[in-house]
Amino acid sequence: MTTWRSRLRALRTMRARVTIVAGSAITAGVVAGMLLMYLLQMNSVRSTIDGQLRTYAAQIEQAGQSGTWPHPLPPSTIDPNAAAQVIDTQGHVLAATATLSGQPVLYSLAPGSDAPTRLPAADGRLPGEVRTYGTWATVAGRPVSIITGTGTGLLNQVNEQSAHGLLFGTPILLLLAGGTVWLITGRALRPVEEIRHAVTEITSADLTRRVPEPGTDDEIGNLAVTMNDMLARLDESARRQRRFVADASHELRSPLAAIRTTLEVGLAHPDAAPWPTIAQRAVQQAGRLEDLTQQLLMLAKADDRQLAAAARPVDIARLLNDIRATTTTTSEGARIDIAVTADPGSMVGDPDHLERAFRNVIDNAVRYARSVVDITGEVEEGGIRVLIDDDGPGIPVEDRERVFSRFVRLDDSRDRHTGNSGLGLAIAREIVTAHHGRIAVSDSPRGGTRVTVELPQKPDEDSRLVD
Repeated sequence: MTTWRSRLRALRTMRARVTIVAGSAITAGVVAGMLLMYLLQMNSVRSTIDGQLRTYAAQIEQAGQSGTWPHPLPPSTIDPNAAAQVIDTQGHVLAATATLSGQPVLYSLAPGSDAPTRLPAADGRLPGEVRTYGTWATVAGRPVSIITGTGTGLLNQVNEQSAHGLLFGTPILLLLAGGTVWLITGRALRPVEEIRHAVTEITSADLTRRVPEPGTDDEIGNLAVTMNDMLARLDESARRQRRFVADASHELRSPLAAIRTTLEVGLAHPDAAPWPTIAQRAVQQAGRLEDLTQQLLMLAKADDRQLAAAARPVDIARLLNDIRATTTTTSEGARIDIAVTADPGSMVGDPDHLERAFRNVIDNAVRYARSVVDITGEVEEGGIRVLIDDDGPGIPVEDRERVFSRFVRLDDSRDRHTGNSGLGLAIAREIVTAHHGRIAVSDSPRGGTRVTVELPQKPDEDSRLVD
């Protein structure tokens, strides 16, 4: 039972299917070619025999031009097996070849026809298959019909050879075609099998391995290159996920450790502990923990492509002014002046997530600014551009792309003290990207950092936001 199942599975492989289909197609094509050659050959043989019989009839007509028919009629100079009869209009045999001497009329010929009609008298005297030709001629002033015929031995020989060729050649041809296709297909699919074996050995724990590339510029070579590119992306994604989990665990551990330490100190001296201060510190760390959890959930939505799910018109100028009104304007004791200048304009997007993106960028600008943060909203053709400028220390050119990575802090000690997790700009980029926009960092005219956010007013037709 197992053997039969394995054989059935083998027949379902691509190699077997290609062999069966291609072998059958090749065999059918060759057989069709053989049949066509057979038909052409048979037609050629018939034409040759008919030409020989016409030539023999013309030879007999010449033999009787003197008015007297030779007895017997002379044999054909082309086909020694040919026979003939000369018949008058009353149905009398005037002359015949030696093989038909003394025989009655065996064929009749209708006026205007060259196809004689076999008569019952021919049965038993002539073979069943005879190729004949007839013609009317006037010899010595008398109309006569000249009928020539020969056996179909050559036709039978061609038929027999063709039948043997089809009977014995077709199975051999099928085996040869199938075997050839099997070998060629196996050789062509060998790289695919090697790729399959390599993929089965690749696990999620080790995505550094790659499938072998055949080095050919064809579909299989492109498949191997594509799979290696996919494995490279999966490997990079897995590494980023591990880094993300490690960083998130570290960030979550810090406020939890602070809460536990504060409470343990208080419990060690319950009577003397300043419980209001302990509670205030615990609440502060719990708030930090809550903010971090919300940011991690936001990134999880970004990974699931859900940051632009609730799309509706958003007034960018109003959104920026609302953020201005609810943003803390002090940083390390210094008062920061936030100015908003925005042209009236709206776009289609998720208002809550867009608010989060702009708030993260503005909060980051306030955190590093010395005294001023300028926010400018400009409506351009087909889109909206928002510029956030500060007069802070700026961001080095080599770090301007890195600041959008997760858990990146350029001033680690200061950011940890203020509770910054290094996720704000990363979340902002994810939200802007989800809305088919772009965000970039450059130098500000005020000497600090300029963050430019460009958003389309309407989503692309091919990537339309949905409610």
